[in-house]
Amino acid sequence: MSGSPHPTPSQTASPHPTSSQTPSATKATATGLLAAIADVGSDRRRGGFSRHGYDHAELDLRAWFVEQARRRDLDVRTDRNGNIWAWWGRPGPDAVITGSHLDSVPGGGAFDGPLGVVSALAAVDELRAKGFTPRRPLALVVFAEEEGGRFGVACLGSRLLAGTIDPAKAAALRDPDGVSLGEAMTAAGLDPAGLGRDDEALSRIGCFVELHVEQGRGLIDQAAPVGVASSILAHGRWRFSFTGEGNHAGATPIADRRDPMLSAAGLVLAARRIAAEVEGARATVGRLVPNPGGTNVIASSVDLWLDARAEDDARTRTVVDRIREAATEAAEAEGCAVRITEESYGDTVVFDSTLRDDLSAALGGVPALPTGAGHDAGVLAARVPTAMLFVRNPTGVSHAPAEHAEPEDCEAGVQALTTVLEKLA
Repeated sequence: MSGSPHPTPSQTASPHPTSSQTPSATKATATGLLAAIADVGSDRRRGGFSRHGYDHAELDLRAWFVEQARRRDLDVRTDRNGNIWAWWGRPGPDAVITGSHLDSVPGGGAFDGPLGVVSALAAVDELRAKGFTPRRPLALVVFAEEEGGRFGVACLGSRLLAGTIDPAKAAALRDPDGVSLGEAMTAAGLDPAGLGRDDEALSRIGCFVELHVEQGRGLIDQAAPVGVASSILAHGRWRFSFTGEGNHAGATPIADRRDPMLSAAGLVLAARRIAAEVEGARATVGRLVPNPGGTNVIASSVDLWLDARAEDDARTRTVVDRIREAATEAAEAEGCAVRITEESYGDTVVFDSTLRDDLSAALGGVPALPTGAGHDAGVLAARVPTAMLFVRNPTGVSHAPAEHAEPEDCEAGVQALTTVLEKLA
């Protein structure tokens, strides 16, 4: 996660040999395109991939996408929020947009995000091979920092585009090394002064269709390779900062301690218990950072991050309110203090029913599934008609190296996306 200078995607040659790339005259496969980027951002410590917004791995992938788009004679442009658009023909209003993201969570799988991007490239090849010419403008998009793995806010590129996050707040977000988003964008050759709602870009979007590997077992249970999304659970992220008194692990009697680690541990246990008591709720603490972090040191402070989700806003807020109360009690019991900050939140998303039903019908009546995972399509749903296609994940696992999709299901996803784009455009 270095903030050192790195060329912009338009200035960088592809990180892979030209033999792994696909000229516009040749149809690519989703699995072949995924194989071409399989060495980028691999994480030997965690397993899987660590590709975060504007780090070297993610910038290499952005450069690879630009090269692939140009090989297909697409007009590539990077907007002021760092999102990359590749247009088939002249950009214009009422456009059909498809794509996803290329970044990952720490130690994530190979499919979350990139499958939607490579499927969009492969769908363009399929359409061209059929002699199709779009009547509506059509574009592929790669959104910036969807996972929030570096700067802590998910769907950052689409949130900025839609105007749902303050641009000054976004520019000031910092990664674990202290590098701000603004500094990382500057190092990548982008100007953070332009961050913010982009009405020109929004006005061009007639509809957005995002293909994604399923993050769950819905399609496994229904024995279907492809489905459509019906809704996204309400969800958000909260930071709990516990402060106590740093001291010596050996010289400080138990009775004299004000240890914020105990308060943090109390919150972790309470979050699991409270979520289990609310139907359909999920609460997760996936990151905890003690300061100063020495083995023989009582921490002076502990920061942890809560991810909470439920089927609607009321239940999500109920879960979080109860966890807040538990955090306050855990802090007071240890003589500590706690500060709670909401870092991001998204209400329940119900995807455009007309678009969803049209896509399902065009694909022969594939199942419609809710999802607990957030997506750029969910952010844009409040501004433009959006839909999602899911590709079966036989493990049911995501945000981990075991995430998977079989080659035949990936290609079924490409064919589904091709059918959808042909119908819409």
